[in-house]
Amino acid sequence: MISLEWVSDYVDIKNEDLHELAIKITKAGVNIEQVLDNHISNLVIGKVITCMKHPNSDHLHICMVDIGDDVVKIVCGAPNVREDLKVIVALPGAVLPGNFEIKKGLIRGEESNGMLVALFELGMEEKTEENYAKGIHEVEDNILVGSDANLYLGTNDCLYELDVHKHRNNDCYYHIGFAYEIASILNKKVTLPEIEHREIDANVNDFITVTVETDRCPYYLAKCVKNVVIKESPDFIKKRLISAGMRPINNVVDISNYVMLEFGQPLHFFDRDTLGDKIVVRSAKNGEEIRTLDGVNRVLNSNDLVITDGETPVCIAGVMGGENTEVKEISKTILIESAIFDAVSIRNTAARLNLKSEASIRYGKGLSYEYTNMAIERACYLLEKYADAEIFCDVVKHDKVEKAKKIVTFKTEEVNKLLGITLTDEDVKIELERLDFPYEEKNKDFVVTIPTRRLDIDANVNDIAEEIGRLYGYHNLVSTLPKVPTKRGEYKGDVKIRKEISKRLRSLGLNECKTYTLTSPEMATLFHCAQQENLVLPNPMSVDKSVIRLSILPSLLAVYDYNKARNVKDIHLYEISKTYDKEYNEITKIAILMSGNYLVNEWQQTVVKVDFYLLKGIVVNLLHYLGFKNRISFVKEENDSLHPGISANILLDRQKVGMIGRIHPSLKKEDIFVCEISMKALYEASVKPIKFKEASKYPEIVKDIAFIVDNVVDSETIKNCIQNNGKRILSTVEVFDLYPNIQEGKKSIAYKLVFKDYMRTLQEEEVMEVFNHIASRVTTEFGAVLRDR
Repeated sequence: MISLEWVSDYVDIKNEDLHELAIKITKAGVNIEQVLDNHISNLVIGKVITCMKHPNSDHLHICMVDIGDDVVKIVCGAPNVREDLKVIVALPGAVLPGNFEIKKGLIRGEESNGMLVALFELGMEEKTEENYAKGIHEVEDNILVGSDANLYLGTNDCLYELDVHKHRNNDCYYHIGFAYEIASILNKKVTLPEIEHREIDANVNDFITVTVETDRCPYYLAKCVKNVVIKESPDFIKKRLISAGMRPINNVVDISNYVMLEFGQPLHFFDRDTLGDKIVVRSAKNGEEIRTLDGVNRVLNSNDLVITDGETPVCIAGVMGGENTEVKEISKTILIESAIFDAVSIRNTAARLNLKSEASIRYGKGLSYEYTNMAIERACYLLEKYADAEIFCDVVKHDKVEKAKKIVTFKTEEVNKLLGITLTDEDVKIELERLDFPYEEKNKDFVVTIPTRRLDIDANVNDIAEEIGRLYGYHNLVSTLPKVPTKRGEYKGDVKIRKEISKRLRSLGLNECKTYTLTSPEMATLFHCAQQENLVLPNPMSVDKSVIRLSILPSLLAVYDYNKARNVKDIHLYEISKTYDKEYNEITKIAILMSGNYLVNEWQQTVVKVDFYLLKGIVVNLLHYLGFKNRISFVKEENDSLHPGISANILLDRQKVGMIGRIHPSLKKEDIFVCEISMKALYEASVKPIKFKEASKYPEIVKDIAFIVDNVVDSETIKNCIQNNGKRILSTVEVFDLYPNIQEGKKSIAYKLVFKDYMRTLQEEEVMEVFNHIASRVTTEFGAVLRDR
């Protein structure tokens, strides 16, 4: 909880709208959870002029109360109300805590124009039987009648309830730290409080020694004061402590808490007379006990830190003091401790002992050694002024703190790159000055020294950029897409073509299978290539796994047998795998095996059986999909493992890339069709980018032509002749009919010819000229005869 009235001591905010300021602070990265305004309207100081008993009640009184500019009649039931008493008056319109609104009204038949209030009715005390019995609050005689009671009570203050991010240092847990935050937002400077004080001619080092026996206490300061007068604190200290949620006790204790809330540095005051002349800071012993200020015996262990008098613990370091050195009303000489302890150790001890306090929270966040020094001096100043203390000169110090300055060197471009904005050097200077971060300019570089009060900032440009960015205003950042070079994720090389082949074959209804690379000597001879020799393992696990295969098809035949034995009739398989020869040459191949029905429509009684042409169509579809259209051809070729009349080599750019055909009847009597293609050859073949070709706007002309040729003439040869003589206007040639043995030793083949031009409408005469030329060339080259002529 931060008091804005308190913060105003360090930075000028008198003309600021505190609600608007809360919004600015939140936008700058420190979240203001709630703005608490304790001001109560229509609350004034009054004086009871007359006080008479109520005619209709045995405990009520009718009072005439002077409120400065008027005298009002108020009915009051407090036992301590009387004439000439100065009181706090809540006039009609005032809203007290609990949303209790004061209104004019009749009480037992008498008019009442307000209420004389007690502190518990204003939320400033607990409503106990003792406080209730005290009655209304009695105001001191020196307070002016008619003045604003909020000034007297200190309720004019505005409080900020902070929700501080866990990574933010404890600078927002104390008022000077928060003043720097406000100053940076308003571009103002912070004025630190007075710490100068007089010192007597007596050195504290002659009265106390400090020994630190642990590395968990890197910094320890001790000062001594004497002739302290313990009494009530001045009003401004009491009111500020109450605003921060702390209960005032006496001037000495209150000053300790006041400095902690001011500088963020917890202090501890020991009674010097009961402490003795020695302080030893060490780890606690397992099982060691101390009775703390809350009257509870605490059992410690070696993970805890303690302050001792050389023998006995007098304080759990950073958590709570012990009863044995407590400052009492009779105490005259006080030892002031201002130290830095290991933050993790303090957090663990506070959690284990369930002693979370304002001090342990701040110790657990980490402290600035500069404020450790200033806090002890500030405490001496306040003790001298408000407790009549005499300050011993000098300070007892244990110092192992690393004091190397955190320096960051960066260019404006680095900040811009991190924030995604465009700032100039002048913009950066303005923001650094607002932050009150000392800096120098060297060769267009900023050399910034990070103040010790900001322990949460490390010596890197990222943290500096964050500070500059939040002051510049995250809400001022323009949303832009990141300029990061990206590329589409995709498969590359042979993995890509393998994925494309597998995807295509699955879409055509084939099922992928995986088989062993090793096979038997008998199976290895099937589909053998004469140019290659099998690699035989020298020490095989078994005979049927002794040869590295050169072809995948024997393995697919074994899969076929396995499925056929289990009454699977329609078998459509493919496998993509590596093969090896005796010279360890590696070739990835695509193998396909199909048998049975390809499609079955039982409702329409339609069946498409697997045959050579169906498998050929699948191969053509696959190779067209891969980008090899118009580059594929099939040439008859005999293989000992394939049917001699139903087999062919697959050519790509007139180079053999595979084979296709029916399994030789001597191997299998069933109609089993297979093909095997070298994926390596497909991968190494160049594929031209796909080109878009617009559909023709002009009509096409279709002509059919049929030839009677010798049985030895294959259709592909005639088709090539037609294409070569079709000139530019012949678009496609397709075989659509075949009559074998139409005459002895003769067959009839019919072709569909499609003529079209993408630029104009073709004339019948020019189409017939090309058509007749084609017919003439085919009849001449192949001794063909045109049918129906």
